[in-house]
Formats: sequence, structure tokens, C-alpha cells
Amino acid sequence: MDNSTLHSLKIQVEQLIQYCDELSTENQALHAQVTELSEDKAILLEKNRIARTKIEMMISRLRAMEIDHE
Repeated sequence: MDNSTLHSLKIQVEQLIQYCDELSTENQALHAQVTELSEDKAILLEKNRIARTKIEMMISRLRAMEIDHE
């Protein structure tokens, strides 16, 4: 191989290394985002469960009040 071919290969390898580094950084950011979204989902599901329980309790009280007034 001549020097120009080696130089070209060296440049391509360096570009591949740089691209791999960029992909690794992006992958880490995406993993962090997935973790954050999973935590947010868990919080929202718990809030939803609490709200549903409160609404069911209010409905039960309203039905009990309705029965008492009949």
C-alpha cells in the first residue's frame, strides 16, 4: 500500500471512531431520557390511581346521601 492509501484509511478509521463516540453519547442520552420518562409514567399512574380512588369514594358518599334522602 502506498502512503496515500494508508492516509485515506487512517482518516476513515478516525471518522468511524468519532462517529462511534457520537453514537455512544446519543445512546447514553436516550437511555437517560427513557429512565426519566419511565419515572414520570410511574408518578402519573400513581396520581391516576389516587384520583380514581378519591372519585370512587365521592361517588359512594353521594349514593349514600341519595339513599338517606329517599
